[in-house]
Amino acid sequence: MSKDDEYTNHLLLNLRSQFVTRESSWDQVIIQKAIPISDTAMLLCDLWDKHWCSAAAKRSADIAERTNAVGRVARENGVQIIHSPSGTMDFYGSAHQRIRMVEITKVIPPEPIEISAPTPLPSDDSDGGCDSEESVPRSVWTRQHEAIDIGDSDVISDDGEEIYSFMIHSGINNLIVAGVHLNMCVLNRTFGIKKMIGWGINCVLVRDLTDSMYNPEMVPNVSHDRGTDLVIKYIERYWCPSIMSDDLIQKYSG
Repeated sequence: MSKDDEYTNHLLLNLRSQFVTRESSWDQVIIQKAIPISDTAMLLCDLWDKHWCSAAAKRSADIAERTNAVGRVARENGVQIIHSPSGTMDFYGSAHQRIRMVEITKVIPPEPIEISAPTPLPSDDSDGGCDSEESVPRSVWTRQHEAIDIGDSDVISDDGEEIYSFMIHSGINNLIVAGVHLNMCVLNRTFGIKKMIGWGINCVLVRDLTDSMYNPEMVPNVSHDRGTDLVIKYIERYWCPSIMSDDLIQKYSG
C-alpha cells in the first residue's frame, strides 16, 4: 500500500504545542499528523446569536461566519459536526439533529484522567471579561448564530455525556473544538476540552476560530488579542494542541 492510499480520507493536521525545554523557557513545536476523518468530529461551542457583552458579540459573529465556511467544507469532506450552543436546546427540540442525540443510548464515561494544570489562567477574567460598556441582561442568547448552517448529518447537544455517548457509538475519538469563549466555556463546559480529555478523547483547538472573555484593564494588562493568545498557549502547554482552520478543509494529499 502506498503512503497516499494509506492516508486517503484523512486530515493532515499541523498540531501546535508548547514544550518546556529548560526552567521557565517554552518552545513552540508543530507536528504534522494525519487523522482519519471517520474518527473525527468538529464541535462548535457556544457560538450564540447574541451575547451580553457587545464587543464579544461582534467578535463571535465574525467567528461564526468563518466557522460556517470551514464547517461546510469539513462536512463535505466527511467530518461530523456537533453544534453545542449551551442553554438553547428548547429552540431545537423538534429538529431531527437534536432528537438523534436525545434518543441515543447513553454510555457511562470512565473515571476521569487526572491532569495537572496550573491555575489561575494567564489572563484575569474575574470581572466577567467584557471589554465594552454594557447594560444588557446576561442571558440574551436564544439559539446558535444564524450564520452557521446545520446540516442533515449534524447533531445538536449541550450535554457532555450525551456528546460522549454519541462519539463512542460513532467510533469517534478525535474532537476538534472551535467557538467561544476559550477561557470559560471552551475549557469548562460539560462537553469542553477539560472534560473530554479527562474521558480519554483526543482534543484539538482551532486557534483562529476562538476568542476569550478578557478586559485589557485586568492582569496582565495586555491587548484583548494578546490576552486570547496567552490562553491559547496555556492550552497548548497543559491540555491539547491547536491547529489553524485551514487544516480542516484539506484532505491528505500525499
